[in-house]
Amino acid sequence: MRELVEAKRRGVDVKIIVPGAHIDTKAVRKASKHRCGPLLAARSELFEYQPTMFHVKVMIVDKIMVSVGSTNFDDRSFHLNDESNLNIYDPAFAREQIAIFEVDRAKSRRVTLEAWKKRSLWEKFSERAVWLLHSQR
Repeated sequence: MRELVEAKRRGVDVKIIVPGAHIDTKAVRKASKHRCGPLLAARSELFEYQPTMFHVKVMIVDKIMVSVGSTNFDDRSFHLNDESNLNIYDPAFAREQIAIFEVDRAKSRRVTLEAWKKRSLWEKFSERAVWLLHSQR
């Protein structure tokens, strides 16, 4: 999260699609929602995918490089899990992935800093509790 916030402060265009309400592990969604504030405050664009389960792990960098694979962007995946990604340096492939991202983004609901701040006390409490107890840190 810190690196994404720093990238945004350097002028990088940061757009992220995360799972919406249709998710296999509600606790993971709660824990990740707890941590969205700094991204939103830095004016990153955050979207929740609406139609169904969303389990995509793709990162597109500078319209040139695409990283796709099984790795979640968290400490557990980077250090403990046996995960891998393929990094593809190809502008044509990156353009295809950007087009797919935009189709998915059109099916997503934007999360604003204002809406995030207006979560109920129960949501804030439960998100914080799950984040403190989860093993993904």
